[in-house]
Amino acid sequence: MNFNEKELFGAALIGFDMIDGPFLKWKKEYGAPTNLMNLEDFAMNFYLAFRGGNAGKKPRAILYDNFYIVAFPKDLELTCLFMKPRGIDNNIKQLNKVASRIAHEMDLLEDENDTPESSEDTVEEIKRLIVNLLNGTEMSTPELRRYFKLSNSQIWKVMSGLESAKKIKRARKQGRTILWTTI
Repeated sequence: MNFNEKELFGAALIGFDMIDGPFLKWKKEYGAPTNLMNLEDFAMNFYLAFRGGNAGKKPRAILYDNFYIVAFPKDLELTCLFMKPRGIDNNIKQLNKVASRIAHEMDLLEDENDTPESSEDTVEEIKRLIVNLLNGTEMSTPELRRYFKLSNSQIWKVMSGLESAKKIKRARKQGRTILWTTI
């Protein structure tokens, strides 16, 4: 990381009280006020982000859209430096392209690995088994997916086919998950 002192726009010390939790002990701004955040509101978030979690698995810096924070823990306190990154937009755009390419490659690899090795007979057998499994009970799509080792797109294709054939129906939603049952 190339550090430029002109990027520093503020510093703060977040203390920790055993009863009240994290609190802002002091803050100091450098240069013109930025109004990027209200430190009192974010003291708990920053403290938990840098001090929470497993030992050795804590971040040293967190990058937000308009600023980044570098933190240095000492005992129960946390000294935070607030920085305004310069020229990082291009790096983020390049990283986004890399992340998109990797995700696309992994999706293609998953689709190759999830392709059923057999024919229509296997799909028909899976449909028959699902109808029998759902007889008198409710099951979620992820549960059914694990039973038959199908990808998300494959199980939805099977379930929508069964729903169109009026063999199963959507019983209810539990959070974001749909529970299925027989008609």
